Amino acid sequence: MKEQIYTIPVIDAFKADTECPFCNLHQTLEKESIDFMLGASYMEDDIRMETNKSGFCPHHYQKLFNEKNRLGLALMLHSHFQEINNTLSKLIEPHKDSNSNHPSFLSGLIKYPKRESSSQNKNPISSELNDIQKNCYICNKIEKIFSRYMDTFFYLWKKDKEFISLVSDRKGFCLNHFSSLIEKASLALNKEQYNHFTQIIFPIQLENLKRIEEELDWFIQKFDYRFKDSPWNNSKDAVQRAILKVSSTKIEE
Repeated sequence: MKEQIYTIPVIDAFKADTECPFCNLHQTLEKESIDFMLGASYMEDDIRMETNKSGFCPHHYQKLFNEKNRLGLALMLHSHFQEINNTLSKLIEPHKDSNSNHPSFLSGLIKYPKRESSSQNKNPISSELNDIQKNCYICNKIEKIFSRYMDTFFYLWKKDKEFISLVSDRKGFCLNHFSSLIEKASLALNKEQYNHFTQIIFPIQLENLKRIEEELDWFIQKFDYRFKDSPWNNSKDAVQRAILKVSSTKIEE
């Protein structure tokens, strides 16, 4: 299996003993993105222009806060607030009362949608706030790179038989990335390649989901006094791995 600079992260993720190699890739991207944001990058004008507009999602605000670089986070938040205040001021200005004959500020903000054309009556202030809440610089950055990793996976699948053997020896995927993989496969592979792909991937996924079910069953039985002296086998961390399998979430203890 000949490694190229762009294939190394994907191959390394599939060499690891994990319930989902794509979760490993995503976690690595997230850590790298957070480190990047709190490094010297938060002082770069082009980065700040983007974070000023998008900000971060609640999950990544928490991750950034946990890194203890409060000054870096404060600088990004400060310029983000400047952007928000400037944008909202422009949207709110037309609604301010100039005299008593004009509608009140509150009535200017309220838009009662018509049933037949509610999309045309969407409040511009609410729309702007919804866009801010939905956007996240780190999520966008991860998604862009992760999409390339998916492309690399299928490039290796089509070109490298050793990679197919490596994937076949793994433990399948979390449900989220399994779904993405199947969706992407229908676009990246021709009919013959797709059939070959599903003949390998589907049994692996079902086998490993069943394995998790059985490990959870043994974990539960271990709380029965009759089995307290029996070995845990592979079930001691079955709950954490089951959560990762169904939700792409790595549980930290």
